[in-house]
Amino acid sequence: MSREDMTILLLLTMVWGGSFFFQQVALHSIAPLTLVLGRTALAAGLLWLFLWLRGTRLPLPPGAASAYLVLALLNNVIPWILFVHAQTQISGGLASIFNATTPIWGILVAHVLTADEKATPGKIAGVLLGFAGVGLMFVGRLRGGGDGSLLAELECLGATLAYALAGIWARRFRTMGIEPVAVATGQLTGAALVMLPLVLLFEPPWHAAMPTPAAWASLAALAVISTSLGYVLYFRLIASAGATNALLVTLLIPIPAILLGALVLGDQLAPRHFAGMALIAAGLAAIDGRLFRRFRFSPKRVIPAE
Repeated sequence: MSREDMTILLLLTMVWGGSFFFQQVALHSIAPLTLVLGRTALAAGLLWLFLWLRGTRLPLPPGAASAYLVLALLNNVIPWILFVHAQTQISGGLASIFNATTPIWGILVAHVLTADEKATPGKIAGVLLGFAGVGLMFVGRLRGGGDGSLLAELECLGATLAYALAGIWARRFRTMGIEPVAVATGQLTGAALVMLPLVLLFEPPWHAAMPTPAAWASLAALAVISTSLGYVLYFRLIASAGATNALLVTLLIPIPAILLGALVLGDQLAPRHFAGMALIAAGLAAIDGRLFRRFRFSPKRVIPAE
């Protein structure tokens, strides 16, 4: 990757790593479903503005509307509801570690559901390492996590499985000729439309207390920085460095999430969580393959004497 690509990768790491911190702060006075609605609606509005400023419209070829809706469910509604509910029981740092299992699920889902992305031995080794890390984290939970921590961890895994399924579903937009930023706009719009009746039914705003200024600021940061800006940076990185290099952000996201949680909120992780994160990181490195290729032994060429 170029120096510009590395800069974008680091910015994206901080942007998406910060989302777990912003969610944890906002959840102190904003209900989970309401938080997801606010995030999707504000981010969708900003991306609509982005398209308008570029002089483009949201493409709607045949089948696109329903495809946007399914992607919204898999990539926004289901995983974000699961993550915000999980973060009422566990810290953002631990949730971000589970988030790193997304590519691991992606290998399994792609192997089962596609004909051109079958698992290789290296990828299988990465999947095994990653799930070993997950199993290790289930043994030791956050201090004071309570009985709800197990369910919260399972919710995080369910969210990452939804992300993996979304990655497979999103392949159809390439054949439709729809650019990624437009896909993000369509899916976030669909997500906001799905979340609105859920909030009105289960978390009516007229029964809710006024959020604190810190919660409002966190919601704005989630929508503007972690979602709208995050998608733009991500698609820019894919365009310039490729999807494989963009995968590295998943490995780096727990770093700012854990640091922000520890320094600002006083969160603590058990040693087993860091050990589990190390195994997941090793699994992602095996899936990526570049680190192992770099250190692969290659015999020196022997030049025969004349």
